[in-house]
Amino acid sequence: MTRIRVFTALLMAPVAIAAVLLLSTPWMVALGALLFLAGMWEWFHLAEVEDTLARSALLVANLLLMVMIVWASPTDAGGSLVLFKLAVVVGVVWWLLAMLWLMNYDFASDHDTNARVFKLAAATLSVVPAWCALALIHSDGAGWLLLALAMIWAADTGAYFAGRAFGRHKLSPRISPNKTIEGMAGGAVASIVVALAGAYFLGTEATMLPLVALVALVTVLFSVVGDLFESLLKRHVGAKDSGNLLPGHGGLLDRLDSVLAALPVFALGKIWLGF
Repeated sequence: MTRIRVFTALLMAPVAIAAVLLLSTPWMVALGALLFLAGMWEWFHLAEVEDTLARSALLVANLLLMVMIVWASPTDAGGSLVLFKLAVVVGVVWWLLAMLWLMNYDFASDHDTNARVFKLAAATLSVVPAWCALALIHSDGAGWLLLALAMIWAADTGAYFAGRAFGRHKLSPRISPNKTIEGMAGGAVASIVVALAGAYFLGTEATMLPLVALVALVTVLFSVVGDLFESLLKRHVGAKDSGNLLPGHGGLLDRLDSVLAALPVFALGKIWLGF
């Protein structure tokens, strides 16, 4: 399984890097919408929406929301990205609330209609702001979006190796028994190193690098929240993975969970602090 996982990652990484660096922002936004909506389709399965027609209608509704945001935000002739920025703020607020949900494991776990409504709302609040953040970051330079993704990848890798070597204290044993506090710390260190190196390479002034490190740290912490939240959804329905699209990795949502939480935080930090 480990070999398959590594092989799949080696195939996906160059494709992702090429897309970020070579596509124009409109095409990158379109590709991001396709990937995020595919992840949302798997989310609907975790929310126990099994009817194909219902899932399709929900997906179209979220697609229309994305289209409306783009339609109301022209940029070539004095337009504004204010709706994208507002969505990013909403996304950050949502992930703060998601932390409370994680602290109450049994909330919306009873498989009834109300539980499903909460999880469907969470899908929109997770996917649409992350997609808006992707658009904002890429519009400021493809290198910045690549750096944001590299930080998340570095955090995952650092957490894996640090957890294996030093992991002693469980982070959230009921939701994700394999995650440790030591692993999270290792992931944070790896992500900060990548963030500082990447920001310097992108021409960030030395005086701004401490702020970059701070944003990287907060971004990683939120990425862990995203990972844990998807694990919570899977625990509620007894699923091991969100799907089987990616050999060795599970579903697409299993690869996007941390990205959904991290991108709005990184985008907000970058806009707010001005680096």
